[in-house]
Amino acid sequence: MSKPMSAKVKDTALEEVQRARHIAEEGARSGAYLYPLKGIYYFATHKDLYKPLLSRLAPSLTLGAGITIFMFLFTYLPQFAVLVFTSGPLAALTTALLVLSESSTLTMVLSKALLIEDTLIDTFDGTLVDRGQTNLVAKERQIKSGAAGDAIGRLGKLMTKPFQKFTPTAIIRYFMYLPLNFIPVVGTVAFVALQGRRNGPSAHSRYFQLKGMNKTQQEQFVQERQGAYTSFGVASTLLEMVPILGIFAAYTNTCGAALWAADLESKSGTAPALREQAKRAQ
Repeated sequence: MSKPMSAKVKDTALEEVQRARHIAEEGARSGAYLYPLKGIYYFATHKDLYKPLLSRLAPSLTLGAGITIFMFLFTYLPQFAVLVFTSGPLAALTTALLVLSESSTLTMVLSKALLIEDTLIDTFDGTLVDRGQTNLVAKERQIKSGAAGDAIGRLGKLMTKPFQKFTPTAIIRYFMYLPLNFIPVVGTVAFVALQGRRNGPSAHSRYFQLKGMNKTQQEQFVQERQGAYTSFGVASTLLEMVPILGIFAAYTNTCGAALWAADLESKSGTAPALREQAKRAQ
């Protein structure tokens, strides 16, 4: 005898809760959520990494200001009308915060698609070079000699085009998830989690290219580290949602993703070396 629909729904919900719990626990153990914070410190203490940001700062801030003004003019009142029923007397404040967060997120999506993609690649590659992963970067771009202490200055021309190119998918997905924010607390958490699940693997698209991974290999690599990538994505998404500071977070998150990639490379290189030493000792 088949289960009633209500029982099937309950079982499916329990499975999803258990899956989410497993991913959260895996992410917490991985420590990957700390890399966006490490990226802030590393970026702040390495002035040569400022160059890509400074080259696109003015147009990015102009775009952000334009989007924020547009969002307040055309979306504040409709969202306020909805939030009056869920937030009560705090509706005016929560709506303003929501619009600012939406504006920052939308600015990030459009900036990455139209303005800063190439400079984020420079930031990623420059961080890897600074961390001693020059050979990895050299697989996909020219590396100049000299320029000691200036990782960005050592970067030459790209030999192949980057994976990430502008597609409307990110914008469409953003607007699909946007209504979740109307649900107090739970909806916002779900919105950030869904965005983070996508943004985590996207942060390493350049790393996958440098490693020469095809789509199947990328998916397997991410699947084996799903909790880590989700936790990194959630932390980086929260930073990029901060009004005004979001544009800076795009670069510090990229720096953090490169630091993570450098650590992954160090670990993958250490394990074979240790095995070889063990064989010689036998």
